[in-house]
Amino acid sequence: MTDLSHIDAVMERSPIIPVIVIHDVSQARSVAEALVGGGLSTLEVTLRTPCALEAISEMRKVEGALVGAGTVLNPRQMQEAIKAGSQFIVSPGLTMPLAEAARNHNIPFLPGIANASDIMRGLDMGLRRFKFFPAVTNGGIPALKGLESVFGSEGVRFCPTGGITEQNYRDWLALESVACVGGSWLTGGDATAEIVAGRAAALNLRK
Repeated sequence: MTDLSHIDAVMERSPIIPVIVIHDVSQARSVAEALVGGGLSTLEVTLRTPCALEAISEMRKVEGALVGAGTVLNPRQMQEAIKAGSQFIVSPGLTMPLAEAARNHNIPFLPGIANASDIMRGLDMGLRRFKFFPAVTNGGIPALKGLESVFGSEGVRFCPTGGITEQNYRDWLALESVACVGGSWLTGGDATAEIVAGRAAALNLRK
């Protein structure tokens, strides 16, 4: 089985991992500072925009930030993300080439799963930590409870992402198998750094 200590360090650092889409790289550092200042120091930058890799590099300059790449679809993107400074990798799905690339790069890897078959394939690869995605459209909390009852004995833990909101994130975190949740609401709607800071502060996570 894969050593879980590195991915656990990512998942247990903060109960909420902001899922960030950056359209303007000049905003990257200030958004990261706003999130870290609000107690959200684990940041997932999705590779959905042309400036995403540069945004990762900018966010790495923020003291206290742990910055990873999301929406990583293949080994080439993983390599580019690592070169840009990514400290962990998140994918919406799970493939053998991605799992092997993460192992070769010795980087924490959180692959996406949607059902029991996905989890079983991940277990065969030695994985025990998964992103449940898209969480709400895949059946929400009842679905994850069902998976939890089947795979809990395997030591599986999840980061539900997709449809997680300020209103429901606590319900997800209450599940025994959930280590953290991913949320795009913190930076959604082209929010400025000031708006992001306010949303983060409202969670009262600052220690």
